[in-house]
Amino acid sequence: MFGFGQPKLSSEEKIAAVENEIKVMTEMQTRMAKICSQKCLDSTYREGELSKGEASCLDRCSAKFFEAHTTISEQLQKEQAAKGGVMGR
Repeated sequence: MFGFGQPKLSSEEKIAAVENEIKVMTEMQTRMAKICSQKCLDSTYREGELSKGEASCLDRCSAKFFEAHTTISEQLQKEQAAKGGVMGR
């Protein structure tokens, strides 16, 4: 009665939701690594270590990428909730 009209998820549905979240986060990390590496790293690899500029660029790029992903995810969740839908279906 305290579920406020939302159906309870079965164990299988909970597992599927967690697996989907892992998949989404893995895909985001892969895209972020590819995009930020292309943007920030010199393709000639002249040094064995990251330069200060490369490290700073990667840090800023990944922070912006994650912030954008979080903002978009929150907005999509709000829109889904406004439509009365359940996430993951």
